[in-house]
Amino acid sequence: MCEDYRAGLGVDRQHDDADMEAGRRVKCPTLVLWGTRDDLPVLYDDITGVWQEWVEPEVVGRGVDSGHHIAEDAPERLSRELRAAWREVSG
Repeated sequence: MCEDYRAGLGVDRQHDDADMEAGRRVKCPTLVLWGTRDDLPVLYDDITGVWQEWVEPEVVGRGVDSGHHIAEDAPERLSRELRAAWREVSG
């Protein structure tokens, strides 16, 4: 787990920068969920806006009443959000 965080500051960041420079984007519907009791809303005023730079055509996102670990803190809510998003994209 710690190595995943380290990679985010090192090699992952280098790959992100190269992808951005090359104009590569995620080209599928993207759902961004975050815990409202985590520090993400404090660190990033517009969380979906951060992802919008990476995604075409658009990002859908919302906060979940949870801490950092949504799957552990709010599993039912997470499950509802994922099922609803799947229904939207799968028709």
